Amino acid sequence: MLKGLIHMIRNSLVRLLLVLAGLMAVASTPAYAVVELNINKGNVQPMPIAITDLLSNDTLGPQISSVISADLQRSGLFAPINKQAFIEKITNPDSTPRFQDWTSINAQALVTGRVTQEGGRLRAEFRLWDTFGNSQMIGQQFYAQPDNWRRVAHIIADAIYEKITGEKGYFDTRVVFVAESGPKTARKTQLGIMDQDGANVRMLTDGSDLVLTPRFSPNRQEVTYMSFANQQPRVYLLQLQTGQRELVGNFPGMTFSPRFSPDGQRVIMSLQQEGNANIYTMDLRSRTTTRLTSTAAIDTSPSYSPDGTQVAFESDRGGQPQIYVMNADGSNQRRISFGNGSYSTPVWSPRGDLIAFTKRAGGNFSIGVMKPDGSGERILTSGSYSEGPTWAPNGRVIMFFRAPSGASGPQIYSIDLTGYNEQKIPTPGFASDPAWSPLLE
Repeated sequence: MLKGLIHMIRNSLVRLLLVLAGLMAVASTPAYAVVELNINKGNVQPMPIAITDLLSNDTLGPQISSVISADLQRSGLFAPINKQAFIEKITNPDSTPRFQDWTSINAQALVTGRVTQEGGRLRAEFRLWDTFGNSQMIGQQFYAQPDNWRRVAHIIADAIYEKITGEKGYFDTRVVFVAESGPKTARKTQLGIMDQDGANVRMLTDGSDLVLTPRFSPNRQEVTYMSFANQQPRVYLLQLQTGQRELVGNFPGMTFSPRFSPDGQRVIMSLQQEGNANIYTMDLRSRTTTRLTSTAAIDTSPSYSPDGTQVAFESDRGGQPQIYVMNADGSNQRRISFGNGSYSTPVWSPRGDLIAFTKRAGGNFSIGVMKPDGSGERILTSGSYSEGPTWAPNGRVIMFFRAPSGASGPQIYSIDLTGYNEQKIPTPGFASDPAWSPLLE
């Protein structure tokens, strides 16, 4: 039974608050842009954009521009133009560019700016230009400690993304994950955390215990996860700033698949007792528990809707794992997955419009989405042992992990809702169970 439950835990695969000292956005210049990108059309043609090196007396300017370019390109919505094609050399980012030099290379938008040092702090300025509309779309500046230059780049990329698409970006975020090392028969696991592009990796645990299913709290300062400390599967809360670990509850039997409620006041999880597993919530202030399901089956992988009124979960009460939805108080439990094969690891989109899942059929694993009523099922990607979807905070991109056939261990990938933009996220070693943070503040 323990082996089966651990397998289900594997199938059930905040936000780190790094205060950017002195960070503030000022001098925002709103404008009505001719350039816009409709990201609701399905397979969107990437927009050509010219991203010049931010002027600086050192390498920070080009480094920031490089991260901005990589963020936008990785989204699949933008196609940064090779700098060798640039005609105009930007020497003063405060001056209006020669728009014809940019439209002649088909740049629909242009990014210029500078980086300076003021009193030991980094000052980064940028302007976004509509080249065909001959106008500035936005201008902002940010202050930060020099070590936080990558975060400045992500914030600028988010500002560009939002101005052109009309929706929030997702680049200034973190991902908590399970870092894996060693042979399969003696795998060491640690909780790791990184920027959404795989940079700035650091470990949160020492690897002495098996860890699984980390999840961010809405306040970005805590992670809940499952640990086999002392050979007992328990759910813990980890304070990201202090490293303090706290046991959620000392329940008899196993506890697994923890996840926060949208308001951060509760943790919902699965508790195993007498051969079955049911879903419970715990109030983090009073530590009182409420049972939501009561079956002779394995109910696991609960995930709240963004408004907290409903819960999606996985259950094998019908013979094989399927996705069910119920009200937050446990009432009105109904099955929503009816395709061929089994369904697991449901995760509600931050937008509330879709539920991501893992599907297994004919020995093949897929990552897909469906509407909360089970309609509109779409498979985004398939491959050997693909599992554990997690949503970007804007609900447009999904991360998951995959262990390709013949590979020594799993790796993390991302894919957008079109299914056309799958990318591998670089990690120092094997990595699984990703969980995306909300946007940082």
